[in-house]
Amino acid sequence: MKKKAFKAESKRILDLMINSIYTHNEIFLRELISNASDASDKLYYNALKNGNTGLDRNSLAINIKLNEDDRTITISDSGCGMDMNDLENNLGTIARSGSLNFKQESEKRDDIEIIGQFGVGFYSAFMVSKNVKVISKAYGSDKAYCWESQGADGYTISECEKESNGTEIILYLKDSTEDENYDEYLNEYKIRSIVKKYSDYIRYPIKMDVKKSIPKEGKEGEYETYIENETLNSMVPIWRKSSSQLTDEDYNNFYKDKFYDFEDPLKIIHSSVEGAATYNMLLFIPSKAPYNYYTKEYEKGLQLYSNGVLIMDKCADLLPDYFSFVKGLVDSQDLSLNISREMLQHDRQLKIISGNLEKKIKSELISMQKDDRENYEKFFKNFGLQIKYGLYSNFGMHKETLQDLVMFHSSSENKLVSLEEYVSRMKEEQKYIYYVSGESIAKIEQLPQIELLKDKGYEVLYLTDDVDEFAIRILMQYKEKEFKSISEGDLGLETEEEKKEIAKKSEDNKELFGILKDSLGDKVKEVRLSTRLKSHPVCLSVDGEISIEMEKVLNQMPNDQNIKAQKVLEINANHPIFNRLVSMMDTDKEKLSSYAQILYSQALLIEGLSIEDPVAFSNAVCELMI
Repeated sequence: MKKKAFKAESKRILDLMINSIYTHNEIFLRELISNASDASDKLYYNALKNGNTGLDRNSLAINIKLNEDDRTITISDSGCGMDMNDLENNLGTIARSGSLNFKQESEKRDDIEIIGQFGVGFYSAFMVSKNVKVISKAYGSDKAYCWESQGADGYTISECEKESNGTEIILYLKDSTEDENYDEYLNEYKIRSIVKKYSDYIRYPIKMDVKKSIPKEGKEGEYETYIENETLNSMVPIWRKSSSQLTDEDYNNFYKDKFYDFEDPLKIIHSSVEGAATYNMLLFIPSKAPYNYYTKEYEKGLQLYSNGVLIMDKCADLLPDYFSFVKGLVDSQDLSLNISREMLQHDRQLKIISGNLEKKIKSELISMQKDDRENYEKFFKNFGLQIKYGLYSNFGMHKETLQDLVMFHSSSENKLVSLEEYVSRMKEEQKYIYYVSGESIAKIEQLPQIELLKDKGYEVLYLTDDVDEFAIRILMQYKEKEFKSISEGDLGLETEEEKKEIAKKSEDNKELFGILKDSLGDKVKEVRLSTRLKSHPVCLSVDGEISIEMEKVLNQMPNDQNIKAQKVLEINANHPIFNRLVSMMDTDKEKLSSYAQILYSQALLIEGLSIEDPVAFSNAVCELMI
């Protein structure tokens, strides 16, 4: 029996197959099970083609046998098997796929879900094996053959004995080293976990003899062991079943088992899509955010299957960052896989699926917002921050997608409301969508700027997250209604007559405001009469793009910048303090500087800002009290 060299050009190519293509040794079992599944598919298809309708798919089991003494793993099937030419062409030639050729030659190839495409999966066996033996008998043949190889040096083919059709692959494991533990592949639990991870939804039963124990009758604490031939895989994926066949309990149990959650999901999205891309998807929105969700350690992504075989545990490309909270899986036979089938080639199909998922998730969230408000508010409590980050990121590239999903606390409703809801009940004369930023709802309620708006019956959105105002600024407007902070610019609340009155008072007291401004120096850009105050004496407003809340957030970031909002000290023309200031111009002009400092410090405290010089503030207050 003469050893033959591989038909691929060199030892280097096989070394590449064994050592470089796959990132995890355990992949070998997935590949060999997939090959066994393909062989069973070929037999089943050919039987139907030839009118043999008596063949039952359930009888085409894939068997795994572990032998600790010989240190071997045997994977066998009852599929189409191989004759001498098949062994020579399929195993003797690297990167030649018999499965792909079969699919291409079949009349109904679109109906055949063949897994193998590249003809290299078999060689992953050499990652864990020092010797590989393949015993195979083609269906309908009376001869069996044995293909054997120790790796790149070549292979032998000889005639042998085998009772029935199919293929038996015997792996003689390598010796374990400090770096690699090959003995673990002789452990029943390890094999079971690999099958569950990668091949749980292979359509044929994957069976293995496993040790089990039961208590000995009449002997407490003693057990007797026995061997049971157990099916390791589920076979029929839940996502390929019709939703009418499944209950909420089926979905919830699958989710908790698959994604290691203790709580039922908040939302289930299950559908089958045909068209430019054909796939099944089963998605879940968790009830709570994972403990590490808002950290760098969190890894987004959906499980990706091809014909029931796990390709990637977390395919990040299927989800945009702002929907990274979604758990679940996608199963498609249309994907272009790379040679190792561990990663995807970035192709048109993947982009189509990703785009469809984004639209589907958004529509389901909108539906939940309208029809299941209680659960949507639970969702938003956990993941709303991520939606807001999505609005702000990439210079607002995704604002059209996300603007209907965001919600903010409403001054009039005292609960979360959407932008659509706010705009739908705006007063006819209302020009702007009003908002205010602050540390908490309780603190916002105490701001003097909000009093007049509430008195006029205008709804105000309360922004309490650091990202909120940045997201609103990116949006700029919603349904042609401009956003307006209640601490900036003209709020559009005064009549023309009121504007003229304020302008006249400002002109008459120009010198007073000049003294107050000089007393405060560059702490404020301007001191002026307010059009937004009702009963409070003073407040701070801003000119420019940076608000007081944005100043706080930006200066908390780890950088050397000292970002300042252009603050304006506003004084209420209808408050007694203004009349006092006016009278002091004639009676006690020297004290105007102290009043300016006190009023400015009061305005800082109202905004939740620290006073630059608490001692000077205290002394100024004491001076006035004497």
